[in-house]
Amino acid sequence: MKIKVINPNTTESMTCKIGEAARAAAAPGTEIVAVSPAAGPVSIEGHYDEAVSVVGLLEEVRQGEADGVDGYIIACFGDPGLLAAREAARGPVLGIAEAAMHAASFLATGFSIVTTLARTRVIAQHLVESYGMTRFCRGIRATDLAVLDLEKPGSEARRVVLDECRRALGEDGAGAIVLGCAGMADLAAEIQQALRVPVIDGVAAAVGFVEVLVRLGLSTSKVGDLAYPLPKAYLGWLARLSPPVVPPSAE
Repeated sequence: MKIKVINPNTTESMTCKIGEAARAAAAPGTEIVAVSPAAGPVSIEGHYDEAVSVVGLLEEVRQGEADGVDGYIIACFGDPGLLAAREAARGPVLGIAEAAMHAASFLATGFSIVTTLARTRVIAQHLVESYGMTRFCRGIRATDLAVLDLEKPGSEARRVVLDECRRALGEDGAGAIVLGCAGMADLAAEIQQALRVPVIDGVAAAVGFVEVLVRLGLSTSKVGDLAYPLPKAYLGWLARLSPPVVPPSAE
């Protein structure tokens, strides 16, 4: 089984970290391919960043279809381009926010999300509502760390995230913590050990869910709105993303 984990930003150190977390969670025999697009934002911290990142994300999905990838993970907590990627892919596509929230709902009656900048809270809130998680989500807490602060050696990022998780348990009444950034993937075990509650990294959760779906022989539905994109010409520099008449995975 081959799973492609796509970090929609272009920071290679974060992609390496995400890949390590995914491989640690994967079962024997699962091949993890961790990539980031060749072009796009170095971090995703708002609606504009998300929108721009989707072009590179979809290029990676199209390449994955040609390479025989079995399933995909979008490793950004905003789950950018999730439904578009599902249109383009044969196999299952999971976003890490979607995976983490569902995993948390299996383990506690309420969870809090601890994320980075305050401006991204509204994005997380929209996803909570879209995924039917309103009754589980006790709070969305921002650390006001920039995403790339998580990549700086010797920064206070780990302590700041841990402290905010501790406050979430005490003030929100949460029984579990969802880490609201793929760049926090390496913090889950450490925080869980410190706080003694489930701490969910969406990268690891998504790997497990994709593996199960692939083993069950389940693929993305191609009936209705997730059918392959209608073939048509795209103009200018987006011509390379024109939907093919017959997607490679359907041949």
